[in-house]
Amino acid sequence: MTVMSIPNQSEMESYWLPFTANRQFKANPRLFVGADGMYYTAADGRRILDGMAGLWCVNAGHNQRPIVEAIKKAAEQLDYVSSFQMAHPLAFEAASRIAGIAPAGMDHVFFANSGSEAVDTALKIARAYFRVKGEVGRTRFIGRAKGYHGMGWGGLSVAGIGRHRKDFGPLLPETDHLPHTLSLEHAAFSRGQPAWGAHLADELEVLTQIHDPSSIAAVIIEPVTGSGGVLPPPQGYLERLRAICDRHGILLIFDEVITGFGRLGAPFAATAFGVTPDLITCAKGMTNGAVPMGGVIAGDKVWNAFMAGPESMIELFHGYTYSGHPLACAASIATLDVYRDQGIFERAAKTAPLWEEAAHSLKGLPNVVDIRNIGLLAAVELAPRPAGGVARSIEAANLCFDAGVLVRSAGDALVLSPPLIISQAEIDYLFTTITRVLTSLS
Repeated sequence: MTVMSIPNQSEMESYWLPFTANRQFKANPRLFVGADGMYYTAADGRRILDGMAGLWCVNAGHNQRPIVEAIKKAAEQLDYVSSFQMAHPLAFEAASRIAGIAPAGMDHVFFANSGSEAVDTALKIARAYFRVKGEVGRTRFIGRAKGYHGMGWGGLSVAGIGRHRKDFGPLLPETDHLPHTLSLEHAAFSRGQPAWGAHLADELEVLTQIHDPSSIAAVIIEPVTGSGGVLPPPQGYLERLRAICDRHGILLIFDEVITGFGRLGAPFAATAFGVTPDLITCAKGMTNGAVPMGGVIAGDKVWNAFMAGPESMIELFHGYTYSGHPLACAASIATLDVYRDQGIFERAAKTAPLWEEAAHSLKGLPNVVDIRNIGLLAAVELAPRPAGGVARSIEAANLCFDAGVLVRSAGDALVLSPPLIISQAEIDYLFTTITRVLTSLS
């Protein structure tokens, strides 16, 4: 294995890190040089328990050899071919395999290279769908407060995290937002789906009265809000949203970039909740994070509308240079094999109750005001500090890292999303570390 060299100061300055305070980071860089299973190796040699599956994506654990070998083999055989008017066999196999685990009737996959690209692709498909149907007035999108849909222009426009949006406006016109479903008053310390909150889906009816339903192309939500703080959907909420969309002819898009590929113990959240959207965006666990890849899974209704014209016609004027890249397709096929052969989705489903108990064991610790969980996701909401102070969640995440555990902060919450192979011993270590850290905070 090649030993990674530590970058010098000049090299540090060349790299503009995303979502990072670059000057602060480069004064005390957090560098990783290896990863295997549930652990990263830091540049100082410490093993760091990965409580975030990288960035919600390494669902099968790090350094899965079948995935590594598949990428190597693909690189040696076919490094690149365009997907514009040509293709390669692995792209068809990957699409077929993904469609095979998608909800019934969702049989077609359009490849992108990230979750952000997948979301922008889904929004374009939604508008184009109504154009080919002759409903050219349907151009409006409805997102949701606290929603995260990547950092593309379309995804940012329908997202609902204010700090992500404020530096880049004005964003796309003709967008609106549903309220989020978080309520510490009514649903604090719920386990799984809260009993309170299904009525919040009815806010979509209010928006149809404001905008006229014939102007709305699609509603896009995360079935479980991820980066906005891990918000499981209230019981009955998704079903009610699906019914309202059906009543008004609106497409429903599930952004499953985080929840797809086993995070809830099922291939997709749509499967776990029994609610089928018209489009699903996916990425992250699609290749176990090993090669960038994203996609949109389209239902037959959407696909058939595009296939109604002349056979010689390009049905969708959209795509990317690296759509269906050979290495990404090889990684995706191998990842799906790993999920199947190692029973990883089933393992996640069995581990989820243990995870829930461990997460809720933090109730009663200083400054813990809410705990939310579903599948192998969790959030620990901390009481805010006075304005101007460093958020407790940021300080807690940094102290956890110093203690050998990687978690993330999101607003005032610690968010957790480990590889789906996490063991009982590793769950205990993770939450014991968090307990020690939270007990030490003022």
